Amino acid sequence: MNDTVSASIDDSRASARFTATLRLLLRSPAFVLGALILLAWIVCAIAGVWIAPYDAYASDPLSSLMPPDRTHWCGTDQLGRDICSRVIVGARDILTIAPLATLTGTLAGAALGLVTGYLEGWAGTLVARALDAVLALPLVIVALLVLAGVGASNLAVVLVIGITFAPLVARTVRAAVLAERHLDYVSGAQLRGESALFVMFAEILPNVWPPIVVEATVRLGYAIFAVATLSFLGFGIQPPSADWGLALAESYALLAGGAWWTVAFDALAIGSLVVAVNLIADSLREVLES
Repeated sequence: MNDTVSASIDDSRASARFTATLRLLLRSPAFVLGALILLAWIVCAIAGVWIAPYDAYASDPLSSLMPPDRTHWCGTDQLGRDICSRVIVGARDILTIAPLATLTGTLAGAALGLVTGYLEGWAGTLVARALDAVLALPLVIVALLVLAGVGASNLAVVLVIGITFAPLVARTVRAAVLAERHLDYVSGAQLRGESALFVMFAEILPNVWPPIVVEATVRLGYAIFAVATLSFLGFGIQPPSADWGLALAESYALLAGGAWWTVAFDALAIGSLVVAVNLIADSLREVLES
């Protein structure tokens, strides 16, 4: 009976904290703006094929490289495809791969951070030093080398970006765990004879989730840019996708001929999405870490 009452009280407190946090976030103009931009791109990712004015993959050589006008709001590319439709549809791949890569890196990094922060002695120190060694490597170069070796695919991009982000997340989580490790509630769980896994994941993890959420949001912004960069270099999303980074790679040479619209709208799409995520991340940091 007492356990049931305690659980109910804990749930009520958690609900109250969540409501208070949400109210603070909704009072932040930066968060609201970022959330609206992100929501708009999510709608494009989900319903892009239905809301796009034209078939994003249909070519029309007679209409190639047309500047923006009433018919084609963002112009057409070198194959006569409607750029506005391709930008809308292109949101799907990047908003699928980037969040999956961020989730992979966050889960792996949080687990590593919990272990290295909680375990004392040579084991935790050894893993922490290994993470420092990995962080010393140029992660973009490592990602390119791995993708060149295993081949470019959506799954490979998710795993490579997730693995490269894991040490960064682990470092943040480890610092938070070190601050919690010797507090009374941890000592109490240890005195009750709880296992190390229980203490880490049931006791400490619920108390270090704010920096994990903030770190995950920050990494999402980096993941979006990383996916676009890898696609631009030919190691990410492959044709015939309308991915923004791939579209930039296919069209950037046309800038010399004055066809600025072939790259401008894809670049703006990437920039707006990264800015939106960063606005959300900054707002979360202010609210959760204050």
